[in-house]
Amino acid sequence: MPGRLSSMMTAIVFATMLVPAHAATIQITMENLEISPAEVSVKVGDTIEWINKDVFAHTATARNGDFDVNLPAKKSATTVVKKVGTVEYYCRFHPNMKATLKVEP
Repeated sequence: MPGRLSSMMTAIVFATMLVPAHAATIQITMENLEISPAEVSVKVGDTIEWINKDVFAHTATARNGDFDVNLPAKKSATTVVKKVGTVEYYCRFHPNMKATLKVEP
């Protein structure tokens, strides 16, 4: 019986190691011609929810081409983060709106 209990405990430990971590949803808001937060750390697999609270359209456009999200006025959209690195992005309609994503594994 002790050997069987040890085997079951070992199996449970390995099973918990195989279960993927839960991805987070991070909200980034565009309001009053500002992106908030302007710098945020995320992990691969996280979802970014872009929220446009302004009365005019914005984009979240990555300078490296990783994403280009169109955000009509008073709407939101989501993007799943797919690769590690630092990504600078901006609004194509309002280039002074800039921010940075730091993507970790």
